[in-house]
Amino acid sequence: MRGALGGPRVLLRRLREVMAEPVSAQEKLDRIVVLIAGNMVAEVCSVYVLRADNNLELYATEGLKPEAVHRTVISTDEGLVGLIASSAEPLALSDAQSHPAFSYKPETGEEIYHSFLGVPVLRAGNTLGVLVVQNRAYRVYTEEEIEALQTTTMVMAEMVASGDVQALAPPGQDIAVRRPLALKGVSLADGIGLGYVVLHEPRIIVQRMIAEDVNQELVRLDRAVQALRASIDRLLERGDVAHHGEHRDVLETVRMFANDQGWLRRIREAVISGLTAEGAVERVQSDTRARMLRQTDPYLRDRLHDLDEIANRLLHSLAGTSFGGHKGALPDNAILVARSMGPAALLDYDRSRLRGLVLEEGGPTSHIAIVARALGIPAVGEVANIVGIVETGDAIIVDGTSGDVQVRPQANVEAAYAEKARLRARRQEQYRRLRDLPAVTRDGVAVSLSINAGLIVDMPHLTETAAEGVGLFRTELQFMVAERLPSTSEQQALYEQVLAEANGAPVTFRTLDIGGDKILPYMEITDEENPALGWRAIRIGLDRPALLRSQVRALLKAAAGRELRIMFPMVATVDEFLRAKAIVGKEKAYLKRHGYPKPSAVALGVMIEVPSLLFQLEEICREADFVSIGSNDLMQFLFAADRENRQVAGRFDPLSPAGLRALRMIVTQARQHECSATVCGEMGGRPLEAMALIGLGYRGLSMPPAAVGPVKAMILELDVGALTKTLDEALRKEGSVTSLRARLETFAADNAIPI
Repeated sequence: MRGALGGPRVLLRRLREVMAEPVSAQEKLDRIVVLIAGNMVAEVCSVYVLRADNNLELYATEGLKPEAVHRTVISTDEGLVGLIASSAEPLALSDAQSHPAFSYKPETGEEIYHSFLGVPVLRAGNTLGVLVVQNRAYRVYTEEEIEALQTTTMVMAEMVASGDVQALAPPGQDIAVRRPLALKGVSLADGIGLGYVVLHEPRIIVQRMIAEDVNQELVRLDRAVQALRASIDRLLERGDVAHHGEHRDVLETVRMFANDQGWLRRIREAVISGLTAEGAVERVQSDTRARMLRQTDPYLRDRLHDLDEIANRLLHSLAGTSFGGHKGALPDNAILVARSMGPAALLDYDRSRLRGLVLEEGGPTSHIAIVARALGIPAVGEVANIVGIVETGDAIIVDGTSGDVQVRPQANVEAAYAEKARLRARRQEQYRRLRDLPAVTRDGVAVSLSINAGLIVDMPHLTETAAEGVGLFRTELQFMVAERLPSTSEQQALYEQVLAEANGAPVTFRTLDIGGDKILPYMEITDEENPALGWRAIRIGLDRPALLRSQVRALLKAAAGRELRIMFPMVATVDEFLRAKAIVGKEKAYLKRHGYPKPSAVALGVMIEVPSLLFQLEEICREADFVSIGSNDLMQFLFAADRENRQVAGRFDPLSPAGLRALRMIVTQARQHECSATVCGEMGGRPLEAMALIGLGYRGLSMPPAAVGPVKAMILELDVGALTKTLDEALRKEGSVTSLRARLETFAADNAIPI
């Protein structure tokens, strides 16, 4: 290599020796710049570290004036160093002073140097600083020299990230890698959680960066790549690739990258330059991440997730560990951080130690959000690049109310949130004082409040909230947390326990609602272009009647001598309900034929979430004993807006005239046919939306347990007559507006109704 003495391997070997010396961080940096300058045959070598205020500070130099160290500060939008930091790309110039971005700092004495080579110091794609070499001569730096400097920065990045360099910063000037961050996402589940990061898919922390034997590292890399390819092939052949989020399309993309020769060639070149196999994977992925994080194309950003996954899988293969979700015991005050998660994965964690959830993906109406609310876990979604920003053990605060996430918060921020949590606890205590008051409005309208549940551990909330019953028991959660299909007797045991815990209060059991993003690990699910509109819920039950009959039999046996309420999800036609009703009839006949005790009464209902039922309301209300609105899916299908798609999930408001008219149509028809109509979707648990539902005529709402207090507080201050008049007038006169949310908020404010 022209202009380098001994090549990158020699440089890395000497760098390792310096790193091992028992000296201060400043002395190490000072020796490192001397070492690099000598190896690169450069008159100048300087290290700039990115500070928390987004400025780059000169931390060490060989060749510039020594007094400039810790005095020279450059903004990321200033000069060549700032350009490298912001672009995360190397920059090589034979005449730096002619570049339009050149900025002269007189205290450095760099005016005599012309050629310039700078590379970003990157870790997980995030810029930590800039490493620069300069020469007096107008020289051209080679690709090999750029590669050598980039390889060197991998080792420097670990030194900066380790915290040793932070000790050199003056008070109040944290370096960027450990700086506090205030991030914004969207609220998924209410509440405040203070704790420490636990990555759902833990990254392998590369401890050994510099290779002892390059040939041996190449052998290790080849073996790990072969093992990786074989593991992906096995997953794709197994037929249960939906487990733990390993959907087929994701794995197909991962397999493509695992066989991409360009990607593997770059890793091999990094090994040849002197890095270990792990260090090379980290180097290539960090460079790729840096480039792709600065892309605005959504497709390219999605490919970044795929590349992250393949790199993480390869690191696990090198380490000899299995790739997958966190399997160890959670520490106290754990805040789970993930790119995305399925509901089953969240249910695997110990809720007693879990204080919050932060996701890069997942909107307010996604199933993971529904489960988080059911579990009472504060959650925030759509937090960009959160997995790449945090490290396991970082302090973190999740504000599920506002959608804010504080990473490595300062003491005053942490104290403010701790006080906010105490205020929230006091507010919850106020709600608890309303516990025994009936949910009756100011003008005497009684509203029945029930809770949504899905596991036996949810049942104590009935007593805690004084709710009138369980308006929605999600039976699929038992199936999702099991390693195999629960037997009829196992299902019966759960349902018996649920009814016993309810102690006579009504419980509405929704039959198995799987498909879409709720996939059972032990069932083969058909690959579908649009699972939300595909083979799911009652469609699976009717096409696989043995599955539905087993569940219905378990429910009928469990309810011996008690009232039983069964609700069928995703019903699109009256005929589907009648076929499900016939299965219940057959199972009732089976109980009678074999002498099993029967329920005292059986009520069969329909979950209205498919818009086609809006045009069969008269018929379905005649056939069903009750209907309950699944507002999440109903609004998703009504507006053709996928609730899992961040670009459209928030585009339409359920409080729009169209959504409210559809809801009013249902309750009006149900009342005319003496068919009970309730709401068990997410709308029922938000005070403003619940207020609107009551104004439309609904007198039964089911919601997450934590929502009972706030909704009851709203009801106690509400005059339904005045609200109905306001709502009717708005729907009559303001049909063209996007939403009536502002109108309803004004009504609440004018009438001192807490929402």
